Amino acid sequence: MKTILIAALITFSVVLPLHGAGEGKAISQAELVRRTQQLVDAFAPGNQAPWKLYLADDAMIFDEKGRSMDKAAFLADLQPLPAGYSGSIKITKADARFAAGVAILSYDCDESETVFGQEVHARYHMTDTWVYRDAAWKIIASQTLRYYEDPARGDVPESLLGDYAGTYELAPGHTTVVTREGVKLYEKRGAGQRVELAPESPDLFFRAGIEGRFLFHRDASGRVDSLIDRRNNEDLVWKRVQ
Repeated sequence: MKTILIAALITFSVVLPLHGAGEGKAISQAELVRRTQQLVDAFAPGNQAPWKLYLADDAMIFDEKGRSMDKAAFLADLQPLPAGYSGSIKITKADARFAAGVAILSYDCDESETVFGQEVHARYHMTDTWVYRDAAWKIIASQTLRYYEDPARGDVPESLLGDYAGTYELAPGHTTVVTREGVKLYEKRGAGQRVELAPESPDLFFRAGIEGRFLFHRDASGRVDSLIDRRNNEDLVWKRVQ
């Protein structure tokens, strides 16, 4: 009788799991990725259902724009893409860490979006913290960062390149030197390494892999009189001294 009872209990537990697939006290990385793909698939159509299911009521959401939202604000912001737009997001490079009642999933999101026939791309990094409460795994916190991408290189007339070469001073004793070598410009601060300035458009340059722009400012006569180091819409002005 004891053997029959044990066999029956085992059969019952296999057929009827306590919390449904993936809802037990332990959760795997594969299950977290599966759920997360459901969530990002819901962005384009503005489908709130999976977010309502997997977001904790007291969740904190921080997006790539620097906004902080609670669950209600996030759901209100989740709207379908406008007419003429379509898109998809694929999760890559997922990695998880686990502790008692806590699971952290960190991953990349590769986004492709089509806007009236033109395709654009973006890459994000997201980290979600899941907690096990009331017999369910829910996201308690989520943070999104956007990867920086260099702008497209543009063309600058070779005749203008000589205008930019010179020495620029931020403060006494703190200078940077712009030099020209053929059709390329380089910038070197003090004893630091020189860096190529890639053209975006006339008077506007960038450094590969470094967020921000270098804008060469011209005075009323057209002469370059300063170098503006613009980062996150904040300017550092280097006055030309030579």
